[in-house]
Amino acid sequence: MQSREPNLKSEEEIALMRQAGLLTWQAQQVAAALIRPGVTTGEINAAMEAFMLEQQAEPLFKGVPDGTGEVPFPAVACISINEQLVHGIPGPRQLQEGDIVSIDTGVRFQGWCGDAAVTYAVGEINPDTRHLLEVTEGALRLAIELIPQKQYWSQVARAMETYVTQAGFTVVEGLVGHSIGREMWEMPQVPNYFTLQYQALGDFELQPGVVIAVEPMVSMSSRHVRMLSDHWTLIAEDGRPTAHFEHTLAITPSGVQVLTAGPDGKAWALPEKTR
Repeated sequence: MQSREPNLKSEEEIALMRQAGLLTWQAQQVAAALIRPGVTTGEINAAMEAFMLEQQAEPLFKGVPDGTGEVPFPAVACISINEQLVHGIPGPRQLQEGDIVSIDTGVRFQGWCGDAAVTYAVGEINPDTRHLLEVTEGALRLAIELIPQKQYWSQVARAMETYVTQAGFTVVEGLVGHSIGREMWEMPQVPNYFTLQYQALGDFELQPGVVIAVEPMVSMSSRHVRMLSDHWTLIAEDGRPTAHFEHTLAITPSGVQVLTAGPDGKAWALPEKTR
């Protein structure tokens, strides 16, 4: 792991990234409006893609190669259900009452990227799963609160991990957030958990101009995931529900700006009706 300071963005560049972030938020609202039993993940993806094309925004995910370079991702959104943590491929599967569904998507608009994920409840879900969603979203909120108070990312990551484990859940290891700008994945990496190796070799300073995608990924008990035969979908080893929340965040002289928030700059990605 190499130490890499983020490519700092100017105020003007952050303003352009806000446009991409708002379109990403709007794409999530298109998805949120469709979350109900009987709707297929393919239908959700199609609606999101139609919105992006209408806005002349480039989908970030579609066509991204897998680890082998042989199986490009076929959709504009990763849609992952229950034990599927990330990278679920949309298709004919119908949502059912009691499911949770994580939708991760991003766009490039006028050369700049936005990336956000939300885990939605499908109707009524059991209390343990509801708590999982609250804690995972809470870890992201905690990061936003702590960034102005800390000097290095590892300090925030440690606090996020402590928050999750004290609630009785587990941060999934090996999957991390990332810096973001003209490309979706820029260095350095932005983990949701603390290791001495990262602190020594990969940490970065929290300073104005840093723009990062922070995305806690939390399971009931599994630290690790396994990949399905589709080359993409990652599921928890324990087969139990998982959750994923993400926002693109810019550090400014006045604090943290949530670039993938709603039009007022304050609205959270997750609609109240799904909480």
